[in-house]
Amino acid sequence: MKLSRLFLVLAVGTVFSACSKDEDSTVVIPPSDGSQLTLNGGGGTGSPNTVYVDFSSDSTATRGRTSWSLGFYSGAEYRVILNGFTAISAKALNKTDISTVNIEDTAGITLAIGQGQGTLSMIDDVYGDLTKTAIAEVSATEANNKVYLVKPETSSATDPATWYKIRVTRSGNGYTLQYAKLKETTIKTATITKDNSFNFTFFSLENGNTVNIEPKKADWDIAWSYAAYYTATIPYFFSDFVVTNQYAGVTAAKVDSTVISYNNFSASNIATLTFSDKRDAIGSSWRATTGAGIYKNFYYVVKDANGNYYKLKFVSMGLADGGVRGYPVIEYKLVK
Repeated sequence: MKLSRLFLVLAVGTVFSACSKDEDSTVVIPPSDGSQLTLNGGGGTGSPNTVYVDFSSDSTATRGRTSWSLGFYSGAEYRVILNGFTAISAKALNKTDISTVNIEDTAGITLAIGQGQGTLSMIDDVYGDLTKTAIAEVSATEANNKVYLVKPETSSATDPATWYKIRVTRSGNGYTLQYAKLKETTIKTATITKDNSFNFTFFSLENGNTVNIEPKKADWDIAWSYAAYYTATIPYFFSDFVVTNQYAGVTAAKVDSTVISYNNFSASNIATLTFSDKRDAIGSSWRATTGAGIYKNFYYVVKDANGNYYKLKFVSMGLADGGVRGYPVIEYKLVK
């Protein structure tokens, strides 16, 4: 009996030892070989959702398009972006004391943008250049940071009382945001700390809190959404727009399938491509919105933040291609 129990103890000890070794070892999950996904845009031409896609994990993250107003950069510089997936706009005032700003300061100012209105200076750079944002870099000299008028998409372009006044200053390794609606005399304050796991920390002026929007910066490659862009020299809004995660180093190249087909593209063809690190590397170039739907003769190669290459093609978007508008279908494959 004692001998049997000894064997039992030794056996159990061996099992726990093996488990402990397994738990201590780092499990490396290989990148996905590829998949086909339907993105939940929420339907329609001005779809209510933004959808973030990570090819290596076959995952998507769906967020309400208007659920944030400002993004606070986590990098070395102190930058603030506007929600480029909405019709938000901003203009600087020649004031630095937010408590003195009121409706009278909007005289002669319009914040209407899009479809023939506004200027490109009222939105962020459409290519994603953080040195060309509507809100200037937050200065280390507190007195240099001006007050801005901000009109979110959910506010009225013709009623300044629905607009916000904001001022951003530096606070240690982060930011201090002061904000209120124009007629409000009570100024609210929020502290935003940089988090290097993310490109930005996002804030909703309407709800008065930080919100979870982008996945961690290494965990997404492209985002599909309704988005601010341009036509000629004025802001314009595009449905079915695709941006790349440029701040995490994601790049993309467009490929003509008449030169080399999607199925035949392999690692040996990568050197022939020119990759773009701009936000609009894919943009709207994959589809037409006047009846043609997907451009079947083009696809893309995307290099993710971990150096994996994926070939990406759009299957349907809901015009003349058998899909449903607001629920685009994509297909991607790891290039080996």
